[in-house]
Amino acid sequence: MSSYYNERLKGDRGALKRALYKACGFSDADLGKPLIAIADTYTDASPGHVAFRDIAQRVKEGIRDEGGTPMTFGAIAPCDGIAEGGIGMRYILPSRDLIASSVECMVRSHGFDGLVMLGSCDKIVPGLLMAAARLDISAIFCNAGPMYPAVYKGRHWDGNIISEAIGWKERGLIDEAEFKKIEDLAEPCFGSCAMLGTANTMCSAAEAMGMALPGCATIPAVDEERLEWAYESGRAAVRLVRAGITSRQIMTKEAIGNALKLVFAIGGSTNAVMHLQAIHLEAGLGRLSLERVRDIAQVTPQVASIYPASSYDMVDYHRAGGVEAVMKELGPLLDTSCMTVTGHTVAENLSTADGTKDTAVIRHLDEPFSPRAGLAVLTGSLAPDGSVAKPAAIPDDLMDVTLPAQVFDGEDEATDAVMAGRVKPGTCLVMRYEGPKGGPGMPEMYRTMKALEGMGLSDSCALVTDGRFSGSNRGLFVGHISPEAYEGGPIAFVEDGDLVHIDVRAGKVEILVDEAVLEERRRGWHRLEKPLLPGYLGTYRKTSLSASEGALVR
Repeated sequence: MSSYYNERLKGDRGALKRALYKACGFSDADLGKPLIAIADTYTDASPGHVAFRDIAQRVKEGIRDEGGTPMTFGAIAPCDGIAEGGIGMRYILPSRDLIASSVECMVRSHGFDGLVMLGSCDKIVPGLLMAAARLDISAIFCNAGPMYPAVYKGRHWDGNIISEAIGWKERGLIDEAEFKKIEDLAEPCFGSCAMLGTANTMCSAAEAMGMALPGCATIPAVDEERLEWAYESGRAAVRLVRAGITSRQIMTKEAIGNALKLVFAIGGSTNAVMHLQAIHLEAGLGRLSLERVRDIAQVTPQVASIYPASSYDMVDYHRAGGVEAVMKELGPLLDTSCMTVTGHTVAENLSTADGTKDTAVIRHLDEPFSPRAGLAVLTGSLAPDGSVAKPAAIPDDLMDVTLPAQVFDGEDEATDAVMAGRVKPGTCLVMRYEGPKGGPGMPEMYRTMKALEGMGLSDSCALVTDGRFSGSNRGLFVGHISPEAYEGGPIAFVEDGDLVHIDVRAGKVEILVDEAVLEERRRGWHRLEKPLLPGYLGTYRKTSLSASEGALVR
């Protein structure tokens, strides 16, 4: 009986457990090896996750060849693109915490020795990493890879061309037949979306913090090389178990700092900030304040420019060297002593890595696209606890503006106004009651931003909100405004015509209204309560933290 590796299978007390596993087809020989769980988020309802049917098989082969026994369980993987624009989007951020908790429940119930996490899309990746941080188990992350871009009129696009095409059709620039053509070519193959949205940002961050094999994050989903990385991830999981290397030995304060620097250097999704805050807290490292995030941003230049910040997509980023090349260029700014899933340090991994292969996409540290980070933390009278913007995708002439407010109590109201022509150039749209509690669920303000682009307003209008943004957005947008309107934050007291000052370089977002006037408005304020469907959103509203603390359930 002592030949069993897993503690729960040893001795007479392990007999029932062994018998139950044998009912699944496992032999005594299988059960004598390390039990490696595969948290598989396969679904044929999402292009980012449909490839895991094949990837999981290669992971299993890698585990077996390295002397482990793979056991698979599933986790949900809702698609942001399919959920956007309605009640579905309110479930996307809360699903992150459900994923983390479901993985925790399965792993702790069965007492697995190691864990391989398969995920690709926006909230699934941080949910898996949060679970690993919480469990402190030997764990490795493997994604399915980005899809190839669409090609329309000689230009590469990601699937968000459809949202822009809605505006083009509204303005009479294209007809119904051309719109249908765009729909049919927009998503050309499986994989996570072709731009540097939240999905590919978080896959890149996972690699940068050492939780994925070097080179794994950016391999396109349809490339044969993707399956080899899956196989090697399975092998690495068994080696981690035998070496006794657990997730909290990898997901340290310094490693998460490396991930933040990578995200800032590539101009990644604003959502990455709250996800890395959540992972930091789950790893037992306490609260990662936005002040600390700002400090890291201030010493990190933007050395890569990827769509939506430029015309270069994820395949271009991969061919330029991907995460490894960016980290090689950032070398002096990183803590290279951090341990990784290879069993080696960042320094040891980078010693064999190449720098940039294309300076049009990834530049050298001494010749960055911008001396400032691609993301920014803004504070001020409109966001006392902080907010987040993406200067990598903001035009220079919108970096410091003062604009009159046009206020909306939600995304639907704002989007309808944009599409109906009731929003004029040079306006600051203030969208509130879309935070973690007010939304509830803190949905992405995707439709409004895309409507502004399609209607030709994104070059002159700003948008500030206590909600979130899609990683695909371009223009002057400031999200995660904290405290949110539902909790009585200053954004609740903005009125039409108030002047809003946004200075991205100085990190300021302010309402130019006397404090006495705001106090009078505060006294007459009544919280907006949106109707809720019965179920999880009510629980999330009661238990979620502020966006400034990662918006996770506590």
